[in-house]
Amino acid sequence: MTTVSARLLAATLSLASAIAPTLVNAEAAKTPYPLASNGDAAVKDGYTLSRWAEDWTSKADPAKGDDVLDRLKFLPLDDDGDVYLTLSGELRLRVNETTNPNLREAEAQRQDITRIVAGADLHIGEHLRAYGELAHGGISGRNLGAPAATLRNDLVVQQSFVEASAEISGIDVGVRYGRQEFTDGPNLLTSQRDNNTIRYTLNGWRAWARGSKVRAGAFDLRPTAYGDLGTDDDVNDPARRFSGVNLGFVLPKTFLGNSSLVLDTFLWRRHNDVGAWGGRIGPATRKYVGAQLKGDVGPLNIDWSVNHQWGYYIDQDIDAWQAFIAQTYRIGDGKTAPRIGVHFDYASGGGGYGDGKLRNAYSPFGNNIYFSYQLFLTPSNLVALTPNVGFTPFKNARVTAEYELAWRDNVHDAVYRANGQPFAGTQNVRARKIADLTRVQLVWTLTPRVSFTGRYEHMAAGPALTEAGYRSSDFLAGWLCLRF
Repeated sequence: MTTVSARLLAATLSLASAIAPTLVNAEAAKTPYPLASNGDAAVKDGYTLSRWAEDWTSKADPAKGDDVLDRLKFLPLDDDGDVYLTLSGELRLRVNETTNPNLREAEAQRQDITRIVAGADLHIGEHLRAYGELAHGGISGRNLGAPAATLRNDLVVQQSFVEASAEISGIDVGVRYGRQEFTDGPNLLTSQRDNNTIRYTLNGWRAWARGSKVRAGAFDLRPTAYGDLGTDDDVNDPARRFSGVNLGFVLPKTFLGNSSLVLDTFLWRRHNDVGAWGGRIGPATRKYVGAQLKGDVGPLNIDWSVNHQWGYYIDQDIDAWQAFIAQTYRIGDGKTAPRIGVHFDYASGGGGYGDGKLRNAYSPFGNNIYFSYQLFLTPSNLVALTPNVGFTPFKNARVTAEYELAWRDNVHDAVYRANGQPFAGTQNVRARKIADLTRVQLVWTLTPRVSFTGRYEHMAAGPALTEAGYRSSDFLAGWLCLRF
C-alpha cells in the first residue's frame, strides 16, 4: 500500500471513530444510512446496474422464491445458511444506427452489439464476501472502423473484489479491495458507463463508515486498461490514478419543508501522465472539491451539484468549474405520474490550446450519454439548457422527451466530444451555438427481468460546428435486456 493510500485509509478510520460517539443511540443502531444514497446505490429485492449492490437475503426463505431463477439468488453452502452464493447474469442485444458518424458527411454507421455478463457473489458469514464478474462484448455491422475494447472483447474479468465489513458502535464500516465499479459521486462525474458493452471499472481499495445520518469514505484506484482478446490483457492503467474522500449527510425532514434530502461532499485527486489538450500530451494533476444535493421536496425531485477543479497540466495551472442543476416536478400522485423538468449544465472552457490557465472542466469518468447518445458532447466548455417531460403511456412503460440547447462557454476553445478529444478546427470558429438536440426514449419493463429500450435523437449542428465543416446527425437505437 502506498503512503497516500495508507493516509487515506487512516483518515477514514479516524473519521469513523470521530462520528461514532454522536451517532450511537437506539435509532442509529436500528436505522441504516439510506440504501439509495450510501455510495453503492444498493437495492433490496430488486435489480440494479451494479449487480453486487443487490441484496437478496429474503430469498433464504424458500416460500419467497417463485421459480428456479429466484433460487439462484440464495444458494446456501452450509446448514445454517450463513455461507451462501448469489448468481446473476445479463444478456443485452442492441442495435445502433448513426448518420454522419463523427459529424462528417459519410455512410451511416450500424452497430449490432451483444453483451453477456455472469456474476457470482459469495457471502461468508456477515462480515466477508467475494464478488466476481465475467463479461463478453461482441460487435458487428457496417462502417465500424476499429471498435474499442469496451465494445469488442472476447472475455474480460469485469469485476473481482473481496470485502470485509463490521458494525462498530452502531457504525457500519468496511473495506473493499480489487477490481470494482465506483459511482460514489454525481453521475456526470462518476458512472459505470453502462452505454459501453464492457463497463468502466477501477482497481485498488475503497473504505467506508456509515451511521444513520452521516457517512464517510475514502478510496485509491487505478482504471482498468482493457485489451480486446481474453482475460490476460486487461491490466491496471499505470498512467492514471484516482483517489479521494467523500462525506455525506442525511438532512432533516424539515429542511426546505417536507423533504427527503441527502448532501454529499467530496475531495478528489486525478493524476494522468498522458493528459491531452490542444494536440499536446503531458502530465496533469486535477483536484476536485464539490457537493451534491439530491432527493425529494414534496413533488419536486432535485439533483444539484457543483465542483471546482484546480491543479496543473504541463506548464498550465488549472482553474475550472462545473455545475449540474436538474429538477423535475411530479404532476399528480404515484410513481407513474407525469413529470416536467429542466436541467441546466455548465462546464467552464478555455485554455485548451495553451492560452493562459486551463479552464476546461473535465469529468473523471462521467455519464456522457446524458448530453448526446452519439457521444458528440461532454461537460467541457459547455453550457446546456434542457427542458424535458416524462410520462407513462401504458403499464410498465416510461417515455422521456427532451430538447437540449447547447453553447460553448468560451469561443476561443474547441467543442469537445465524449472521449475528451476536440472537433478539429472548432477552436478557430467564433460562433457560440454548438447544437440543438431533440430526443425521445421509451423504457418498457415487460417483466422485472426483461426490458426493452428504444431511443431516437437528432443533433442539429449549430455554427460552432458547421463553420468548421461538421454536419448534423441522427441516432436510432433499440436494445433488449434479459437478466436474473
